[in-house]
Amino acid sequence: RETPGELLGLLLLWLPGARCDLQMTQSPSSPFASLGDAITWQASQSISKYLAWYQQKPGKAPKLLIFHASRLLHTVVPSRFSGSGSGTHYTLTISELEADDVVAYYCQHLKKSLLT
Repeated sequence: RETPGELLGLLLLWLPGARCDLQMTQSPSSPFASLGDAITWQASQSISKYLAWYQQKPGKAPKLLIFHASRLLHTVVPSRFSGSGSGTHYTLTISELEADDVVAYYCQHLKKSLLT
């Protein structure tokens, strides 16, 4: 089953205040993906691990998925989501794409720790 091109309209948009010099890439880069596929986004910039990933469903506010590059909000985020990275390379991965995952994703460079 193919998911239409708006999936890769999962193209990472920017939240207000985000650093716009982050370079974003997505894998696979094709405009189609099948449910069950793994999807990965990469951010490239030296940002001291203060990177957050958000998911936004239509008509809803963005929801924080992962902060500090790899800290998953386990109470509300399914384990198929994961984040990693340090230095200049950061990734968000969905291990097995589900229909509910076909929404917008955002990254944000945080200026300081969310834990302070």
